[in-house]
Amino acid sequence: MTRTTLDLTGLKCPLPALKTRKALKPLNTGDQLEVHCTDPLSVIDIPNLIRETGDKVEITERNETRIVFLIEKAHSP
Repeated sequence: MTRTTLDLTGLKCPLPALKTRKALKPLNTGDQLEVHCTDPLSVIDIPNLIRETGDKVEITERNETRIVFLIEKAHSP
């Protein structure tokens, strides 16, 4: 299992969700992707994306300056 960090601070919708989707593709089952965002819409977009992919997501940090998601790959491509 590996953990990769994806820094998407400063990007606006829909880029955080699109870049998250792209970063998830090569991961193996059990790998984790930590995504750092500043776009408030990412709290809607990224969980919706993860519902589509079937992976697991939780928000590990949320404050006025950033949101951090921890996504676990549920199955390999």
